[in-house]
Amino acid sequence: MIPFHELFFFVLAAFVLVISPGPNMIYLISKSITQGKKAGLISLTGVACGFLFHIIMVSFGLTAVLLAVPFAYTVLKTAGTLYLLYLAYQAVRPGRKNIFEVTENQTYDSPKRLFMIGFLTNVLNPKVAVFYLSFFPQFIKPGYGSVLFQSFELGIIQVLISFSVNFLIVLTAAKAAVFFSQNPVWIKVQKWFMAGILTFLAIKIAFSKAR
Repeated sequence: MIPFHELFFFVLAAFVLVISPGPNMIYLISKSITQGKKAGLISLTGVACGFLFHIIMVSFGLTAVLLAVPFAYTVLKTAGTLYLLYLAYQAVRPGRKNIFEVTENQTYDSPKRLFMIGFLTNVLNPKVAVFYLSFFPQFIKPGYGSVLFQSFELGIIQVLISFSVNFLIVLTAAKAAVFFSQNPVWIKVQKWFMAGILTFLAIKIAFSKAR
């Protein structure tokens, strides 16, 4: 089992990941606003299944790589640091579109199509794969037990956080769109707060000790 103080930083990182606008969030907000909460929830189910796909692939891959190639940890740590700094820049870069400015779409998709698009949107989302590959090694240590078990432990925690946050987003997407359109200052506050947290996590990973 991974100690609580280590899990705290992972939970923080997972939370920042899910509130950082990306393909999953944009898709869920779009469907929730244009087709209703039910369509958003079906899409969210597909997204959640996509996370499970990533967890299985990455967990077995990391178990093999980290045990066979110790140098891989340094490579993944560097990738994780750069990735977080990139996300921090993306959060505050000029001209970034408000994710709640969704183009209206009058076509209504079937439940099967909503699920599959949500699933594929997540499976093909490089942000998720990079997060798992660059972040999991920072919290996994052979001294804590099975590397594979630790990978699944982190994966399940990340899925629970992502599902909970996205569930709230689906339920409040329409109201949030109105709120942010009327209070643009909160968009700037959210962007800089997110960038600050991402930078802090990048620094923490950069100075973490190799195994």
